[in-house]
Amino acid sequence: MSIVTTAQSATWAIAALATLGVIVRPWRLPEAIWAVLGAMALVVLALLPWTNALQAIGKGTDVYLFLVGMMLLAELARKEGLFDWLAALAVQQARGSPRRLFGLVYAVGTVVTVFLSNDATAVVLTPAVYAAAKAAKAEPLPYLFICAFIANAASFVLPISNPANLVVFGSHMPPLLSWLAQFGLPSILSIGATYVALYLTQSRSLQQGISQDVLLPNLSTGGRLTGCGIAITAPLLLLASAFDRQLGLPTFIAGAATALVVFLRKREAPWDVLKDISWGVLPLVAGLFVLVEGLGQTGVLGALSQWLQTATEESVPATALGAGTIVAVASNLMNNLPVGLIAGSAATAANLPHQVTGALLIGVDLGPNLSVTGSLATILWLVALRREGHEISAWKFLGLGLIVMPPALVLALGSFVMLQLR
Repeated sequence: MSIVTTAQSATWAIAALATLGVIVRPWRLPEAIWAVLGAMALVVLALLPWTNALQAIGKGTDVYLFLVGMMLLAELARKEGLFDWLAALAVQQARGSPRRLFGLVYAVGTVVTVFLSNDATAVVLTPAVYAAAKAAKAEPLPYLFICAFIANAASFVLPISNPANLVVFGSHMPPLLSWLAQFGLPSILSIGATYVALYLTQSRSLQQGISQDVLLPNLSTGGRLTGCGIAITAPLLLLASAFDRQLGLPTFIAGAATALVVFLRKREAPWDVLKDISWGVLPLVAGLFVLVEGLGQTGVLGALSQWLQTATEESVPATALGAGTIVAVASNLMNNLPVGLIAGSAATAANLPHQVTGALLIGVDLGPNLSVTGSLATILWLVALRREGHEISAWKFLGLGLIVMPPALVLALGSFVMLQLR
């Protein structure tokens, strides 16, 4: 028994240290390094068989494909001038009003998240928003914060709005109309509460006027083709979701096909685009999958499933509220991708009612608005900011997250549970 206990303790310690490294980033080293070191430590110390580690990495294939497709589209849009064109258009529509620009960015961020996923908002929209703020000669942070927070606040409007939705529900995904009936009102309240909190916290920065004298540049053929590729990706993902298909392959095909068309049209090699993609995100995700597999070996999934099953038998509404809140907080301590994997596996094993599974999903999706490493979308947002020369400390984001996230979570979870009691 002592050997098992020691192994379990060592696994938890390694997972905790790896997660802390991802959050704090000692010596400013990339997040991926800490996740990969943690995963390697589990294998080297024989806490997780290497075959299990490889299987865990393989489980993330759909996520890798999804990210590569989105990053291809984003890098093409940046290099072909699509972001600059969209930025100039947004500034013109704002007509010198920073508040109007704020509302416009928030509306666009909501639409991108709903129809292209929260990761797309972080990867594709963030550079465009930065370009818009730069063109308007405005302080960029109030607008950039939108990209981070709306990516999670609007991520359960549709099943495709967040890949984590597919992880939590697995093969038990509700039909689209049933999904909208369950999550429609909670999503509206989440989006609305997040907007109010963000607007109030950024109001001082939105008092200064912004430039109106911005010329709309000519959009290149490559930029138009990339825009078409992004526009086609949205209905493609909706179609895949309607037929209960994974989103990774369609997204990768859309991104690769768009890139191929652009490169052939311009008769250029792809290396310039490929070298600027943030490939470090992929080993980060792989490392997180391995860490989750290691935690699974400690029996945590069985214990969690048993607890949820017992609690549900006593009170479904109380279990839904409690589990959703716990998962929301845990997503900031471990990242919502591994938490979603654990929650989804536990929900399946315990055969939980949809009320509890739905509450878990809201916690996994919305909870990460508390910390910079709560969700993969926020990490991608940080990477996009660094490319533009901006750094956001974990403490600064936490200070804002403590104001923005709790009201949205309370409203979303509360309305969801009340709807289920009708």
